[in-house]
Amino acid sequence: MDAAAAALLRARAAAEARGERRVRSAAALRRSADRAAARTGAPRRRTGRDPLNLGSVVDRMVKDRGWSTPVSVGSVIGRWPQIVGPDIAAHCHPDAFRETTLHVVCDSTAWATQVRLLVPTLLARFDAEIGPGILTAIKVSGPTAPSWQKGPRTVRGRGPRDTYG
Repeated sequence: MDAAAAALLRARAAAEARGERRVRSAAALRRSADRAAARTGAPRRRTGRDPLNLGSVVDRMVKDRGWSTPVSVGSVIGRWPQIVGPDIAAHCHPDAFRETTLHVVCDSTAWATQVRLLVPTLLARFDAEIGPGILTAIKVSGPTAPSWQKGPRTVRGRGPRDTYG
């Protein structure tokens, strides 16, 4: 035993000899209660200062700030290949989410036509993933052609034909 622990024991013995009671701090009482609960298998009591899981903190923040719709849509857009399938995901990608409409861009006009035909099926999948009413429409567009306008003056004419898609 070191000198500090021996001095502490002597001071405690002297205090008990004088008839003084030992007063335990609130923190010491909490620690002993937690140790007793751990020995008996009882659930540990939670205080407001206990650390929380990051997931529960983020969930509470999302709910308090009303971000549930953007977060759920963002999570679905992040899982786009799993929801729509690898074939569609290879040729189409979500571009934007405005109001309740998802804007999808495809790399060819043929894929844009095919995805337009699949919109009711995709809406049903999205309703199952994020809940009904959050996403009500899917707007599909094809590729954008480059601008052939070079400079301030242009010649009006038929221009290039359908060479893209």
